[in-house]
Amino acid sequence: MMRYSLIFALAAGLFVLLLAGYPAAADDRGSVPVYTVADTTGDWGFPSPYAHYARGPGYTRMSFLFDTLIWKDDAGYVPALAESWELVGDDTYIFTLREGVTWHDGEPFTSDDVVFTVEYIKDHPYMWVDSGIVEEAEAIDDLTVRLTLSAPFAPFLDQVAGTLPILPEHLWSGVSDPVNRRDQEALVGTGPYTLRVRDYDQVQGTYRYVAYEDYYLGSPMVKELRFVKISAPNAAAELIQGRVNTAGIEPEMIGQLEKSFVIVEVPSHWWNYKLMINHRKEPLSDKRLRQAVAYSIDREKLVDIAARGYGLAGSPGFIPSDNDWYNPEIDGFYPHDPARAKELLGDMGYDGRKIQLLVKGGSTTEERIGELIEADLAAAGINVDLRTMDSKTVDSKVADWDYDLAVSGHGGVIGDPHFLARNTIEMESFNSARYDANPELVALLEEQVTEMNEDARRDLIDRAQILYAEDVPALTLYYTEAFVAHDGQVELYYTYNGMALGVPIALNKLSFVGV
Repeated sequence: MMRYSLIFALAAGLFVLLLAGYPAAADDRGSVPVYTVADTTGDWGFPSPYAHYARGPGYTRMSFLFDTLIWKDDAGYVPALAESWELVGDDTYIFTLREGVTWHDGEPFTSDDVVFTVEYIKDHPYMWVDSGIVEEAEAIDDLTVRLTLSAPFAPFLDQVAGTLPILPEHLWSGVSDPVNRRDQEALVGTGPYTLRVRDYDQVQGTYRYVAYEDYYLGSPMVKELRFVKISAPNAAAELIQGRVNTAGIEPEMIGQLEKSFVIVEVPSHWWNYKLMINHRKEPLSDKRLRQAVAYSIDREKLVDIAARGYGLAGSPGFIPSDNDWYNPEIDGFYPHDPARAKELLGDMGYDGRKIQLLVKGGSTTEERIGELIEADLAAAGINVDLRTMDSKTVDSKVADWDYDLAVSGHGGVIGDPHFLARNTIEMESFNSARYDANPELVALLEEQVTEMNEDARRDLIDRAQILYAEDVPALTLYYTEAFVAHDGQVELYYTYNGMALGVPIALNKLSFVGV
């Protein structure tokens, strides 16, 4: 009996794999039985709030299972678990919750779950939300919750109410180690999809979500949502052959695909490639060496060669030049000037020691960036030891300060200008420069977030950009332009100012729900 059971299981598994190779078309009712997303990386972690990988794709995977109080579509904020909200004074929000919302296990969702989540992240910090922002959470009744802030917080809706996944109190109240929790209950949310632990394959980098038919916005249009790992060079071919429904594509493929597929362009410069600098370690702790690095690198050339012309040269003040909060005084900072770099190196007495540069392997773009930076720094007299490692190893080394220079990148360079503070003085994120050596810069970035007057806040942000550029705690190399192709069965779009903290991925869960 065991032998026949094994044969049957293998046959059933083969049948599932065969089906997985060919996305199903929408049925007569407008629903899509299976929708397959190609991803060049694959694994982005176990998709619970505390175990997903700390980048946008990891958050996106989790967001299909867990909801926030509010969310965004392509136009702006929309109700999610809260059907309405109100700001009282400048430091208190009252949220009215939806009736009839249930967790995936059938238990009712109430204001107690919101209060529990806010209190839980104070003891167990959540990587995407500052737990100190909310001073008190109070359940007024089952469907009303009051959140009192520790101080006015200008980007609260974006960065707390629209980012913090709400946890079920009845399943998390006794959990002391949320990061390492990997059981089925860790995946119980209120979101439009469910996922069984066995339907996440870390090695293969695959995820299989199933529609939650009792979702409060209605039964999701896409009944099964799959993520599969596909290499970047093969993405277009997989689309053409009908094996996936959507994939990120290289710009050169647009002409070949645009007649048969919908091409979606990421809004300009939501993502940046950045040179992380270990400013805590000699000799890069000397500001003059960091400035010499900035003068050495030809950022325009990086756009022309590494980005093949699809991008915008990075601002030394971090905020992109096409952003409403950009300070035009930054325009004159760090033109490509190897001679000036050599002067700074001479002033500081640079001894010619090698500076290690880490680059993520598997990405031809990042490898090319590394080669171009190596050549530019060498021309200015900076010796470079270029090393290629896998993505997670580079992130880990940056997080542990075990590096000199590293080519990295992230989204979220959009929306509320608080992203400047998050990526400068936030100490928990490896995307941040984690720079606190300039007290004036720290004070400006802390003050701007509580300033509710936009003109006064703009003055603070303008000055902060100048100080950031002068100190070079990190250097944005360029902002990218990116493209996604899809077969039109689902209306994909880029979320207004990005999902949550600005995730620049065209996979908003509302697209798959069909609202």
